[in-house]
Amino acid sequence: MDQETINTIARKVFTAQQNRDRFQPLRGHDDPGSLDNAYEVQDALYRLMQNEGESGPFGGHKIALTSPDIQKMCGVDQPAYGRIFSAKIHHTSHTAKISDFVRIGIEFEVAFEIGEDVPLDQAPFDQDSIAPYVKSAMPALELIDDRDADYSNLDAKSILTDKCWCGGIVLGKPIEDWQKIDLGNLESIVTWNGKNNDHGNTGNALGHPLNGLAWIANHLKKRGGALKAGDVIMTGSALKTQFPKTGDSCTYTINGLGDVSVKTVS
Repeated sequence: MDQETINTIARKVFTAQQNRDRFQPLRGHDDPGSLDNAYEVQDALYRLMQNEGESGPFGGHKIALTSPDIQKMCGVDQPAYGRIFSAKIHHTSHTAKISDFVRIGIEFEVAFEIGEDVPLDQAPFDQDSIAPYVKSAMPALELIDDRDADYSNLDAKSILTDKCWCGGIVLGKPIEDWQKIDLGNLESIVTWNGKNNDHGNTGNALGHPLNGLAWIANHLKKRGGALKAGDVIMTGSALKTQFPKTGDSCTYTINGLGDVSVKTVS
């Protein structure tokens, strides 16, 4: 796919975002054709967001489509990657404005902060080899904006070209002695408006949060990038997405790691 076509598709996605249009999968002449092409469109979209959307610098990375069921629905056998803008990194007890989103959703994750630059010559990484580069771990919420997508008509290429739907993240208190915790087997609980309404295990996301981190590091290596000190990494949701209404409050507790909360206003 030539650069002009890539830029044209990215411009269409950017315009749809700016207009708050309902999410539409890329079809016909707008279909990138491959995941590699879709990532080129994603790069072009991020440039537009920074140059014309005033989004500012990046502060981290995320992995999406970590669930086998979601991968099957989207017709892929691997996760998807997206970036996180620094201005969209919030901290616990954050108040999110519903009006800032077309449709806000909340996902429930473990986040890492990278302590030192990850050397490219050490790739490929796995759960064990990526661990020494982690400074801290924390419970986290991702605020997605699916732009009222029709979940019966989705595909990974379309989602990742639309910044993997990332509308921001909320971080809990960082834990630096995380090595003492069995991060891949921690009970997690969602409390919604004061009542427990879902629970799971941190291992539900690719078996262990460090597997998601390693996947991102390897993905970046293939595309000429790398994780840097200070980057925040979202490692995939361990539970199903929930969609708040105005006035809702949500706390995500990971036993042994802590909790993180968000509330919504109009």
